Amino acid sequence: MSLADPLSFASSANPDPVVKAAILAEALPYMRRYAGHTLVVKYGGHAMGGEETGEGGDSFARDVVLLKQVGINPIVVHGGGPQIGHMLERLGIQSRFVDGLRVTDRETMEVVEMVLAGTINKQLVAAINAEGGCAIGLTGKDGGLITAKKAVRSRVEAGIRTEIDLGFVGEPQDVAAGVLDTFRQSDIIPVIAPIGVGAAGETYNINADTVSGAVAAAVKATRLLLLTDVAGVLDADKQLISEITAGTARRMIAEGIISGGMIPKVETCLDAVDGGVEAAVILDGRVPHAILLELFTDTSGAGTLIRAG
Repeated sequence: MSLADPLSFASSANPDPVVKAAILAEALPYMRRYAGHTLVVKYGGHAMGGEETGEGGDSFARDVVLLKQVGINPIVVHGGGPQIGHMLERLGIQSRFVDGLRVTDRETMEVVEMVLAGTINKQLVAAINAEGGCAIGLTGKDGGLITAKKAVRSRVEAGIRTEIDLGFVGEPQDVAAGVLDTFRQSDIIPVIAPIGVGAAGETYNINADTVSGAVAAAVKATRLLLLTDVAGVLDADKQLISEITAGTARRMIAEGIISGGMIPKVETCLDAVDGGVEAAVILDGRVPHAILLELFTDTSGAGTLIRAG
């Protein structure tokens, strides 16, 4: 293992103390680079690894606390699709998906809110606090943080366009950045469950990627980090791309190189960059300390970074 191989360092159970010190020294310029800046980190349901906060929950929590302690302002947005699915199964409630979105009737919405705002959010908050941080759990309902509108999807069959009712599935309409600004100069790390509130007070289930992108744009974050269960964006030869421009990403979508479930993730990054975020990164959250590898080392291949251009 060498200093030039931080991925091996991160996975080593007993790293050499000299190498550890060298890694910390290497990280110092990056810590200075991001000090005082806001980062939005989306912690995906699959990246969590387990039914609760996941096998990597403690490692993730420790990394988030480290960011705060070196003067960076992390905002965490978490998902929970697999965990919601497991709970619905246990309750005998069937799930139906349209374009990757869970059709959410009133009964399902109650379960979604229970799992996201109750179980996952509070466990993640507790994990961060256990590592020495000071986290507080939020949903879009708190302080009117996320105003949402009903998501609309349609299909065309035999030349006829039909609207599909997704129930209480929403899209962010507005993010109250001022609510999050109150935490910026404090020791508090906000942890946001992707639930929004409609104009009439109705509760909406929102895709966590979409919420993280909207939050990042609203607070003008320096980075949006999407932690998921894939390595990043692959090229036509299935090789990981370490960095691309927004224009190249759009071309790759049009050409079908970026396809399937990667499209909405990349589109979230594009929306964030268009909204003023300096850069967005898709990271494999299953890699130990993926956030630290991306931010504080010279290594490439920790994920795919998307910039404007």
